[in-house]
Amino acid sequence: MAPEPLTRQQTDEALAALPGWSTDGDSVSRTYSLGKHLPAAALVMHVAAIQEELNHHSEISLGYNTVSVTVNTHSVGGRVTEKDIELARRIEEIAPGHGAS
Repeated sequence: MAPEPLTRQQTDEALAALPGWSTDGDSVSRTYSLGKHLPAAALVMHVAAIQEELNHHSEISLGYNTVSVTVNTHSVGGRVTEKDIELARRIEEIAPGHGAS
């Protein structure tokens, strides 16, 4: 069964528990700052492992000391679903361990 798109209000309510995450209505995103490049690269690898586990993948960009993540669900026309919120929650759980803020 395909996931159902969340309403903007549902998305906003879910993101209230995820400081730093925002939505444009069609995706959720966040940029993390880290101390240096290697911890940022390690965070990218950790996020990639979570994405494989969930079988749900984001757009992810690695800068010198930043990691930007943007995610939506392609199977529902590029809208936000609970799968996107779950991925954001999982990333939030591991980001501090990499020194991300």
